[in-house]
Amino acid sequence: MPHYNVLFLCTGNSARSILAEAILNRRGGANFTAFSAGSHPSGAVRPEALRQLEMAGLSTAGLRSKSWDEFAAPGAPRMDFVFTVCDNAAREICPIWPGQPMTAHWGIPDPEAVVGARGEVERAYREAFSILERRISLLLALPLASLDSLAIKREIDKIGGAGLPG
Repeated sequence: MPHYNVLFLCTGNSARSILAEAILNRRGGANFTAFSAGSHPSGAVRPEALRQLEMAGLSTAGLRSKSWDEFAAPGAPRMDFVFTVCDNAAREICPIWPGQPMTAHWGIPDPEAVVGARGEVERAYREAFSILERRISLLLALPLASLDSLAIKREIDKIGGAGLPG
């Protein structure tokens, strides 16, 4: 099976895109390498996101909030897929990605927007993690090597579409 590079984008690159990067790097094995970035990176990964990853037994080593400019620069890894995981990033004008990767919007509710008791905040991060894990599992189940690009685009759009239970 070929190797695929995947970039997850969000505005701040502090929670949802970080969760997706860690999940895919763990679940994708030797066939996928995941990265994450933000249009306006916050400069720090949310501690609640790191805690969620640790509770799931996923490594947090090397995770950092970074700009999407790193991945549009010469010498950056060539991306096969670029997924926006927040509505703000989906509406922004993205850089021109070398190699013209396949893109899709996989909107996830923002756990950072939840204000309340610690349990409510933790539940929001757990739900974001769960949605991303489910969508990434569906991506990994696709027979990418045997599908043409139109079929792949249709499938990745379905994974992020409203028809998939959140």
